Amino acid sequence: MTVDLVGFLGVVLVAYVVPGPDFLVVVRSAAEDPSKGRAAALGAQAGLCVHMLAAAAGLSAMATRSPAVYDGIRLLGAAYLVNLGVRAVLAARRAARERRTANEVAPPAPHEVASPARPEGGPARGRFRSGFSQGFLTNVLNPKAALFFLSVLPQFADGDGSLARQIFLLGMLDVVIGVVYWFALVGVAARLRALLARPKIRHRWELTTGWLFIAIGVSVATAA
Repeated sequence: MTVDLVGFLGVVLVAYVVPGPDFLVVVRSAAEDPSKGRAAALGAQAGLCVHMLAAAAGLSAMATRSPAVYDGIRLLGAAYLVNLGVRAVLAARRAARERRTANEVAPPAPHEVASPARPEGGPARGRFRSGFSQGFLTNVLNPKAALFFLSVLPQFADGDGSLARQIFLLGMLDVVIGVVYWFALVGVAARLRALLARPKIRHRWELTTGWLFIAIGVSVATAA
């Protein structure tokens, strides 16, 4: 098999660097807890594996030829992103109300910094499951990921070989690159935890990421 690996690697790196829903899920999860961030990264790549296997088997081609199937996946993905956003916004507002109530009862000491919020999901296993499922569903319900494997990867394949085999091998390379990239990003994003120990900053972070999820979801739902 002869492929343009340099060109392929360039396209893949650009695709990862440009922020998307999976980027936001991984960063947000890593800011809560590094292990949850790594779980979200693995979930996102597992979602890509589904698209890769479907493309290699020709199932994605069948789905993209059917407007109803494609729109159904797109709307499910949009609804999931909006759901994540609404939950984040409501959690931020609920936490703000609880802080105001607590301050009225017992005002905080000057320069007091709140302890980091407890990561969602409780124990380590719950955090992993929560992060993995968010990353997985975000990518597996993203029809653009399926289009990438159908329209972009074949351009770097050798026309003389098995297209399904080459899509599989190139897809596995894509997944491995993504794991390395996401884990490096988790290490950077985990440093946000110190900032998020401050209630006001955490409140703004929750609202900002929540509204970003909602905006991306609406954009996906209204895309032609």
